[in-house]
Amino acid sequence: MGCPRLVATDLDGTALRSDGTVSPRTAAAFALVEGAGATLVFVTGRPPRWMHTVAGAVRHRGLAICANGALVYDLHTEQVVKSHLIATDVLEEVVRRLREKVPDLVFSVEYEGGFAHEAAFRPGRLDLMTGVGVQVDADALISRPCAKLLALHPGMDADILQAAVQGLVGELVTPTHSSGRAMIEMSAHGVTKASALAALAEDGDITPSEVIAFGDMPNDLPMLRWAGTSYAVANAHTEVLAAVDHVTAANDDDGVARVLETLYSE
Repeated sequence: MGCPRLVATDLDGTALRSDGTVSPRTAAAFALVEGAGATLVFVTGRPPRWMHTVAGAVRHRGLAICANGALVYDLHTEQVVKSHLIATDVLEEVVRRLREKVPDLVFSVEYEGGFAHEAAFRPGRLDLMTGVGVQVDADALISRPCAKLLALHPGMDADILQAAVQGLVGELVTPTHSSGRAMIEMSAHGVTKASALAALAEDGDITPSEVIAFGDMPNDLPMLRWAGTSYAVANAHTEVLAAVDHVTAANDDDGVARVLETLYSE
């Protein structure tokens, strides 16, 4: 294939190593993409508050699609430039249904500029590194629109939990998962990594056939199915491995960089 005009890559578990860093080889591969005149877009479940280190590693250039498509983030200014939020009435109904049918769930929310959680919600590693946010009661949690609603279960399998959430509230929000925990991430209905990436590509007159995408988890599936060429890293979820065109080396073996070097090296 020729050089794609747009490279879209997930971060955690895909382009980043397991310790969350951008390896020197991957940083150099990203520079090759930009040097060839192609567009590099990070398409991640991460909220903007987790993006500062990544922005520095790519010299604060370009855009990132954050929160599974809900937020578009300018890496130069480190500001949100576009958002698709879940309305408060939808939040209220989603939480009500899920509490009724899956009572062990606890909730948190990502706003455009912060994070709030119920007392029983266990923050993850990156939350602990960047600040665990504000602990609030159930009413305050859903009192304003948010980019992402997260529901954490203490023991269910993540795939089984997602199927349950999809059946209960799938017509109101778009549920997925990516963390390895039994934690479902919900965006506004119809908002996915693919929807945000398609809008960005259209702004640049780029067609899906001119896009290559990389991912590892179920939240990447819409993007991987939309892109003209799709890659999973070897450590990807089984559903992702079954859905893509190609498989490259694992994230800790610079799998994304290996492909980009082949495509963009002079």
